[in-house]
Amino acid sequence: MRVLLLALLLLAPTLAAAQTRDVKPGELTLSVRLEYPDRPVIEGALVLLTVHGTYRRHITLESLTQPGLDGFNWFQLGEDQWYETTERGKRVKNFKRRIALYPNASGPVTIGPFVHELTLTDESDDWFAHAVASAPLTLDVDPASAGEDWWFPVRDLKISDSWSNPPDQLAPGEGVLRVIRLEAVGASPDMIPEMPELTSPSAMIYPHPEARLVELSPEGPVTIAFWRWTIQPTNAVSAIVEPIDLRYFDTATGQFHDVVISAQRIAYDAAEPAPDAPAAAQGPARLSGLPTALAALVAMAAGLYALWPATGLSLAAARRRIPRLDPLERGIVRALRDRDARGLRRALAARAKADGLAPPPGLARLDRHLFAARPDPVDLDLAARERSVAPDI
Repeated sequence: MRVLLLALLLLAPTLAAAQTRDVKPGELTLSVRLEYPDRPVIEGALVLLTVHGTYRRHITLESLTQPGLDGFNWFQLGEDQWYETTERGKRVKNFKRRIALYPNASGPVTIGPFVHELTLTDESDDWFAHAVASAPLTLDVDPASAGEDWWFPVRDLKISDSWSNPPDQLAPGEGVLRVIRLEAVGASPDMIPEMPELTSPSAMIYPHPEARLVELSPEGPVTIAFWRWTIQPTNAVSAIVEPIDLRYFDTATGQFHDVVISAQRIAYDAAEPAPDAPAAAQGPARLSGLPTALAALVAMAAGLYALWPATGLSLAAARRRIPRLDPLERGIVRALRDRDARGLRRALAARAKADGLAPPPGLARLDRHLFAARPDPVDLDLAARERSVAPDI
């Protein structure tokens, strides 16, 4: 008991000193520093800033006040962190906030002091307010490189080019989805270049809305962009999709890099039937076997027999009309009969091309049904009727 009392008496002055309202130098410190002080600060490029506080006293409440950060676009990277370290056998509380800054202009710019409003306790266990501030920080911002179509500074850039299926082995009438994925470290979503226009002299290209996502990482924000197109050859052989050029500035090395996403051949598989083969042989579901064929013929005959009175045609009149249909019209009729959307699309496109007409509205309906990321339902009969349009002038 005597030993315990003696220990308390020896510690009493220390405890009282630790809780006094007089804050000693070094007990509470707040600093602001750059993550990479050896790299130049460039207009529009990421600057990682860390606010770090070390506190050797008990803190009851706290609130950090930021300066205006005029001259920067900025956002905070995650939540504030509190953790403990040990220095000379004593525990030290640590506070950390990380901020991504993007300078708006070149020249010197000053970041004002951050102020940490703290509530401490004194020797009587009463609370009192105390503020600790960081020193101002001045940055010299280098101008962005002149003459660039799109200023795109990043710490790292990864690009992938993927296809929904082999682009040179398409089934007749089939399209393919192309997705280019960009992962830019240190870039905010608005810094990614606009989705380029994909071109081809002999293919139909349907761009999809681009998507941009942002994630937080120790290296700063990471923006992921997706560029997507559906592509289909317009002839029976193949088509070439032109390359895409992209230029960016690597802030880690201070160098420009030119990226070329190579051209790609889009073609129908030689093993597949030609695009002008009968539509029944090109449909997505190929039927085979005598029982299935017989069942299909019986069902078709029954359907035609049931619908025949509604046409108002006699058998003789029907025979007189059928020979008048040219091959292109027969293709449209055959596709409607088989409920073959792909075959109808080919037939309508061939009809418009032969007549020198612009792509009809019905063709657009079929494209949205066949190639959209979220296919629209389509009325084949309505699409077939919507094919009378004025020629391009």
